Amino acid sequence: MPAASAPVSRLFPRLAWTSLIYTIAVVLFGAWVRITGSGAGCGQHWPTCHGAIVPRSPTMETVIEFTHRMSSGIYGFVILGLLIVAFRRFPRGHWARRGAVLALLFTISEALVGARLVLLGLVADNDSIDRAVWMAIHLVNTSLLTAGVALTCWAGDRVKTRLHHHGRLTWLLVAALVGLLLVGTTGAVTALGDTLFPVDVTGGIAERLGSDHSPTAHFLQRLRVMHPLLSVGVGLFILVAAQGVADRRRRPGVLRWARTVGAAVIAQVAAGVVNVLLSAPGWMQIVHLLLANVLWISLLFLTLEVLGEAPAAEGEGAG
Repeated sequence: MPAASAPVSRLFPRLAWTSLIYTIAVVLFGAWVRITGSGAGCGQHWPTCHGAIVPRSPTMETVIEFTHRMSSGIYGFVILGLLIVAFRRFPRGHWARRGAVLALLFTISEALVGARLVLLGLVADNDSIDRAVWMAIHLVNTSLLTAGVALTCWAGDRVKTRLHHHGRLTWLLVAALVGLLLVGTTGAVTALGDTLFPVDVTGGIAERLGSDHSPTAHFLQRLRVMHPLLSVGVGLFILVAAQGVADRRRRPGVLRWARTVGAAVIAQVAAGVVNVLLSAPGWMQIVHLLLANVLWISLLFLTLEVLGEAPAAEGEGAG
C-alpha cells in the first residue's frame, strides 16, 4: 500500500460510523416529514422546490421538506466520499468496498423512490394503495441502504474480510433478517395509517379495534392490527435465534451483539406497546423508528460476526 494510505486507514472507520449515524438521522428526519404532513411542501416538483432552487416565502411545510432534501443531498456526497476512501484504502474484493458500493447504489435508488413519491403526489394526505405500496418499497430500500453502510463499519477495521456459510446458523440469521424486514414494511404502512387516520385517544383498545374494523374503515385502518401481531411473533423468533447463536458461538463479538439484539427486541416491543397506548403520537413514532434501526443494525452486526468466522471454528464454543 502507498505511504499515503496510513492516515486514510485511521480515517475510514470514523467516516463509516459517522455515515451510519447520519443515515439514521436522515431516516428519522424523513419520518418527521411524513408526521408533519410536509411531503408536499415543495409541491409536485423535484429536484426543484416549487420550481425554484431555493423557495421564496416558504411555509413551515416547505421549510421542513426543503431542509430534508438538503440533508439528503449532503448525504449523497457523504456516501460518495465513503466509496472513494474505501477504494483507496482497501484491495479488490474487500467487504468495505462492497458495502460502500451497495450504499451508493441504494442511495441513488432512495433518491429515485423519493422523487417518484413527490412527482406522483403520493405525499401529504394521499391515502391510496399506491402510496402504501411505495412506502413499503421505500422502507425496504432504506433498510438495504443502512445495511450497506453498516457493512462498511464492520469491515472498515479489518485487514481481510471473508464471509462463510455456517449451515443452519446462516439460514437462521437470514430468516431473522427477512422477518425483521417484513415487520419493517408493515410498520411503515401502519405509521402511514396512524398519520392519516389518528386513533381516538379517548377510546379503549377494544373500541379502537372495533373502529378500525368497522364497515366504513379505510384499508389503512384495517391493516393497523397486523403490525403489532407480526412484531411480537418475529420478535420472539429473533430472541430465540440470538440466544441460539450465542450458545453456539461463544466469542466476545458474537456474545456482545447477541445481547444487544436481545435488549433491542425487548425495548422495541415495549416501545410498540407504549406507542399503541398513547395512540401513536409523532414523537413516539420517532422513538419507535429509532429503536427499529438499532435492532436492524444490531442484527446485521451479529450476522456478520458469525459469518466472518472461518468454518473450522464451527465446533468451538458450542454449548
